[in-house]
Amino acid sequence: MPIPLNHNKPVRISAKENAFNQLQQWITDGTLRPEEKLNDNELARALGVSRTPIRESLQLLEVQGFVEMFPGKATQVTKVKKEDIIDLLPPLAALQALSAELAVPNLNEEIIRNLEDTNERFSKAVHTEDYFLALKVDEEFHQIIVDAANNPYITSMVASLQAHVRRLFFHNSIVLTTYSIQQHDTIIDCLKKRDALLVSQLMRDNWLRAIEEFYSREDDDKE
Repeated sequence: MPIPLNHNKPVRISAKENAFNQLQQWITDGTLRPEEKLNDNELARALGVSRTPIRESLQLLEVQGFVEMFPGKATQVTKVKKEDIIDLLPPLAALQALSAELAVPNLNEEIIRNLEDTNERFSKAVHTEDYFLALKVDEEFHQIIVDAANNPYITSMVASLQAHVRRLFFHNSIVLTTYSIQQHDTIIDCLKKRDALLVSQLMRDNWLRAIEEFYSREDDDKE
């Protein structure tokens, strides 16, 4: 099981948080491959912690659907099924839409300016075909709105679902296009107008459009 040893170790967080964050990252970016068996001792040595926070982290990751634990046998990374996008994006779209609606009363010039600057960086990443950077900046854009909604329950659920989106991206189930740049611009305009209902619908459409693109690519591959 190849485990990077030169990763950055977060500071000022608990051993369990450190282990959980790092393991989730390795699973989402494919460092730990689908169906790869995980060894507690190897992971503990790689992260410089005891086996206890590793086990606790793996239990949390199992709840979130990233690993499977077979007591007395093995723990392994779950398979990646690109069709999961059909189950994943609708609830995420609903949460993002609600976030946009709840964010409207809390908006200020700084938040709007931050959204505009972030979408500019997103546009540059897409146009230069740096899709990994584009994914990260796209997450930043939506996180600004989630943070503005100021609802810890939404924040927690979005973070979990977003990690699965990131994993699907690395396994080529999600593609970012120039149309997303235009959608972001329209969302910003609606936020400026404080149109909560319209921005909610636009946000939902922004996420669900990825399902349409997925089916379109599937049809192209069959031809």
